[in-house]
Amino acid sequence: MKEARIRTVCRSCHGGCGVIAHVKDGKIVKVEGDPDSPISYGTMCTKGLSITQLAYHPDRILYPMRKASNGWERITWDEALDTCAERFQAVIHRHGPEAIVVGQGTGRDYESHFSRFGNLLGTPNIITAGHMCYLSRIGASLITCGSLPACDYEDNPKCIVMWGCNPLWTNPDEYKGASFWQAYAKGAKLICIDPRKSFYAGKADLWLQVRPGTDAALALGLLNVIIEEELYDRGFVGQYVNGWDAFVERVRTEYDLDRVAEITWVDQDLIREAARLYATTKPAGIHWGVPTEQNLNATDFTRTAIGLMAVTGNLDRPGGNVLHVRPPVRNLSEFSAHTELSPEQRKKRLGGDQYKLAARMTINTPKPVWDAILTGKPYPVRAGYLIGTNPVLTRANAREVYKALSSLEFLAVQDFFMTPTAELAHIFLPAGTWLEQDHVADNWKFHGYVLARQKAVEIGECWQDHKIFMELGKRMGQGWWDTVEDALDWLLEPSGLTWEQFKKAGYIRGEQRYFKYREKGFRTPTGKVELYSTILEKWGRDPLPKYTELAESPISTPQLAEKYPYILNSGLRAAPYFHSANRQVPWLREIRPDPLVEIHPETAKEHGIEEGDWVWIESPRGRVKQRARFHDHLDPRVVAAEHGWWYPEIKTPDHGWDISNINILTDNSPESTDPVMGSTSLRVLLCNISRCDEEVGV
Repeated sequence: MKEARIRTVCRSCHGGCGVIAHVKDGKIVKVEGDPDSPISYGTMCTKGLSITQLAYHPDRILYPMRKASNGWERITWDEALDTCAERFQAVIHRHGPEAIVVGQGTGRDYESHFSRFGNLLGTPNIITAGHMCYLSRIGASLITCGSLPACDYEDNPKCIVMWGCNPLWTNPDEYKGASFWQAYAKGAKLICIDPRKSFYAGKADLWLQVRPGTDAALALGLLNVIIEEELYDRGFVGQYVNGWDAFVERVRTEYDLDRVAEITWVDQDLIREAARLYATTKPAGIHWGVPTEQNLNATDFTRTAIGLMAVTGNLDRPGGNVLHVRPPVRNLSEFSAHTELSPEQRKKRLGGDQYKLAARMTINTPKPVWDAILTGKPYPVRAGYLIGTNPVLTRANAREVYKALSSLEFLAVQDFFMTPTAELAHIFLPAGTWLEQDHVADNWKFHGYVLARQKAVEIGECWQDHKIFMELGKRMGQGWWDTVEDALDWLLEPSGLTWEQFKKAGYIRGEQRYFKYREKGFRTPTGKVELYSTILEKWGRDPLPKYTELAESPISTPQLAEKYPYILNSGLRAAPYFHSANRQVPWLREIRPDPLVEIHPETAKEHGIEEGDWVWIESPRGRVKQRARFHDHLDPRVVAAEHGWWYPEIKTPDHGWDISNINILTDNSPESTDPVMGSTSLRVLLCNISRCDEEVGV
């Protein structure tokens, strides 16, 4: 049979990279980058290139499964979906739809279908990674300037601030590493803000080695310099900033460089130099990453970073941070049927009264849900439906998560493999990879594109997630379309294209326009960039950005720091992996066979640790072990550990989930989370280290 070439879009991470899939005899034989992709220009990373090893892995679950007394047994799709529908309906009948929690991880690009299912089910309890990843950034941006600003690499920024981000490895949502590299290669100045000397820090004109979790204080320090030296855009500030005088007063009185340097560990002269370089080199863009969101200052950092963009005149201008115009398709909110969830049910969202920004973004912070499962208060949660997520590895306070999920009356999990989370389920639904789905990709992102992800193959009896939601929803009386294609046609209708036509087009881009605020202002209550937030004020919160000392730190808990003297930066990423995924993929596991904890050589010497030794990492909540790697440019007061580690090769149902899982050490207490979004402090806690003579048992 002749080999077919199918253009599609990768989703091995947050995706968007264009792919050409080569298919022969109904099987993928090769994937390569699509040179015509407007996102990735033909580039692909290790995760995307290894997709065939994942899709055809011998341990992949290819059929619906039911847990029986003697283990898992194969069942039909009808049996699986009927069981899920019956069990969910029984819970609704006894306790109401709020007794069901629906959850996803970073996802396989099914956010619209996932949210629609939850809303039509009638549950307000929706768990995503969004409380601490991306959605927290969007939420803070919406209340500050009306949209999420994205760095405009196309229009050649002259200065780039890479803030807690590594796009060559992790490919964030709005743009890929290839976009950055093209702009940098044209001579852009680079400021890198990172506790570690990353690849970018090594290339940077300035590297600011910030104390983990103090990014908001650093941003306020940069603004102090910009204000005091009058490097701001007076015209923009006068016309388009709400609360400027109050903001200036706070910055001048509370964030002088002496205090900021003490908080952040960054030298005053370096702060001053970075502020001048960013403010005077036009245009300039800020590219920030997930670490800035994973602590209790998440909302205030995002608002302050937008303040930097705005007051320097770099907001919504070419080469700065752009508020992209969406393509002409139905948006996530329309598809998700948010209006179908009644006001009465919205009031029942667990944690909604406390975390008002998360509630505004229609999600829960997980901790109140775990509490409700375990205590039955304020009402019982009895069933769960988890899609593309492995929360016993990826959520804070992992032992609590494990206990909560183990306590549910009924749990359905939709995934590729029997992960430690999936092993807790009663029904397993086998999902298709991105090679096995048709979808209008990236419809929830803020980069101005939607992309055609085309199904290339079918493997086993796996269904794409969108179809599973539809078929389960129909069994529960929900309003869905007859087919996945029908749903896509409806989503694309404003563009004038059908799904078949869109596949041939490959992508649609929204209109490129800049300085849109000159026409109608910003989409905020005042029509301005709200450095003084009227929404936060209405919620009884401080309307001005600020820095709050971390709940667990050498400063706030000095006695605890005597026992746990190091700051644990717990989100270290490895290029082959995407959170807890891919540990069973041979090519990728060969690149990174063990979890690594980075330690300064002098710190290691104090504890008798040699490079390559297994190391105990301990916090007040437990201990795990990872293998030591020395890092000369890491602050001796900081250790950086990888997240997401489990061992698929351990064939017991727990798969070694608690051996190296760094989230056993992390905290999810209300005191440690962002007060309006609930962002979890994953990278800023205290720990101690010691040599471990035990190998990982397999």
